[in-house]
Amino acid sequence: MEQQSFFGNFKQNNPLASRLRPETLDDFCGQHHLLGHGKILRQLIEKDQISSMIFWGPPGVGKTTLAGIIAKRTKAEFINFSAVTSGIKEIKEVMAKAEARRYMGEKTIVFVDEIHRFNKAQQDAFLPFVEKGSIILIGATTENPSFEVNSALLSRCKVFVLQALTSDDIVRLLHNALKNPQGFGTQQILIGEDILFSIAEFSNGDARVALNTLEMVIINGDVSRDGISVSAETLEQCINKRSLLYDKHGEEHYNLISALHKSMRNSDADAAVYWLARMLEAGEDPLYVARRLIRFASEDIGMADSRALEIAVAAYQACHFNGMPECDVNLAHAVIYLSVAPKSNTAMGAYLAAKEDAMKMLAEPVPLVIRNAPTKLMKELHYGEHYQYAHDFEDKITAMQCLPDALVDRKYYQPTEQGSEAKVKRRVAEIEAWRKSHR
Repeated sequence: MEQQSFFGNFKQNNPLASRLRPETLDDFCGQHHLLGHGKILRQLIEKDQISSMIFWGPPGVGKTTLAGIIAKRTKAEFINFSAVTSGIKEIKEVMAKAEARRYMGEKTIVFVDEIHRFNKAQQDAFLPFVEKGSIILIGATTENPSFEVNSALLSRCKVFVLQALTSDDIVRLLHNALKNPQGFGTQQILIGEDILFSIAEFSNGDARVALNTLEMVIINGDVSRDGISVSAETLEQCINKRSLLYDKHGEEHYNLISALHKSMRNSDADAAVYWLARMLEAGEDPLYVARRLIRFASEDIGMADSRALEIAVAAYQACHFNGMPECDVNLAHAVIYLSVAPKSNTAMGAYLAAKEDAMKMLAEPVPLVIRNAPTKLMKELHYGEHYQYAHDFEDKITAMQCLPDALVDRKYYQPTEQGSEAKVKRRVAEIEAWRKSHR
């Protein structure tokens, strides 16, 4: 039988992501914590017992698809609403029809995509109808509903958090696209597992991006008698990012994060920014990088510049708010700051030394003087007796012993002269001198 022309079919079809949109829960990819057998959301959908809810998750994880599956299964009237194109007038018209159906004993489900785009007045227009049961509201949002959905409306909705798809989830999705007649099942596509995995990594948990990328590389593949071949060069050309072929879970991933960390530790801002760019342009999760910066701020800078931790945490928040690509400059800002900041690992050193003693001396009792004494019996046992409240003393210091007897003279924190820690070192010396003179 003569093989059909791929390109002839392509012109007649919708985009791949649209053609392969799942229509049943069994075909749905990912979200096993919500849609696995026996999970609450799956039960609600299968029993057609949907109540008002919000789907919160990143793009391309199936929020709209879930709404479509509900629409096919429910006996209720299903209305698809767009927050981008609908105003208060349209809302009121829909609500009036829903109210009329309620009097007839019929349910109405209203799905609002991108509900966070509705302003307060528009969201408020739904509230009375949700309250009296005229409609069941299903909202989808990529933004935190705690901040973007009116509290009154949010309190009447269950919030289901949808997670970014894993690379394994997306690889399975791509395999289905290659086998499904609605995808490329009628075509001979020659594509390696490494290419599929690279596409999955590039998509960063977004099924729509993955399917669009697969479609693009196949369209641009090499056509021969054997079929359509997709090479790494084709993928690289289509996504225009050479480094995207790196494996976020393989050795290169750990090599690059190591290079970033050690460049910052060595105060080499140029090298640090380069390794940061390598990771981000390879599709690395910016939140992963930001978490590593938070660790670095305390491990390698610590008391030498305590603002480093604030800036690293702020960079994490910026990544959460902005996402890629906008957050790349937030991370670069933090990386440069951390690189040029004075360095001290005394905080980590202090903890590791204390940890060693803590693991060896598990039974050391808390000195009675600093024990809490909430009951009469504890007071009779001298808990908290002779406790000295530092604020009651002129120097805000006392000679009270706070370490166990066996560790009374142990020093864990050894300050350096780096940056702000030089001031801390002088303060520690002053405290020690005071205590010696008041023993």
